[in-house]
Amino acid sequence: MSYARPEFESRIVAPEDLARRIAELPRPLVFTNGCFDIIHRGHVTYLAQARALGASMIVALNTDASVKRQGKGDDRPINTQEDRAAVMAALRCADMVTWFDEDTPIARILECHPDILVKGGDWPVEKIVGYTEVLGWGGSVHSIPFEVDRSTTALLGKIRSL
Repeated sequence: MSYARPEFESRIVAPEDLARRIAELPRPLVFTNGCFDIIHRGHVTYLAQARALGASMIVALNTDASVKRQGKGDDRPINTQEDRAAVMAALRCADMVTWFDEDTPIARILECHPDILVKGGDWPVEKIVGYTEVLGWGGSVHSIPFEVDRSTTALLGKIRSL
């Protein structure tokens, strides 16, 4: 017996297809980005809060090489970009998932032209990449305070200490 591919896989969009596919999403469009290596409660709380700000949300993931350049550790990311994209796309809050290999997501932000740009509470609003651009076209930028204090780095430290 054969089984259909999971529906969520259609929400994973390569950067070169993003301009065409972004038109499918209702506005206002929320944009966020990050590694999202090992999804935990802090991530899903933040993502749900970000998604509630608009009618749809795109999540841009750092590629594996981009994660490595962030200095999170030689073994990071734990999960590959392909696996991180699949997990993210399977979450109800993510309407579309793409990626970026650069050190910042500015190219994806300019391609998506989001109405709302969001990062977690460890980012001062003025320091969020795309702040000036999004405000310039009339959008808003938010730094959502951490409601659940969790981190992948702390989780990995706990696992390694067992």
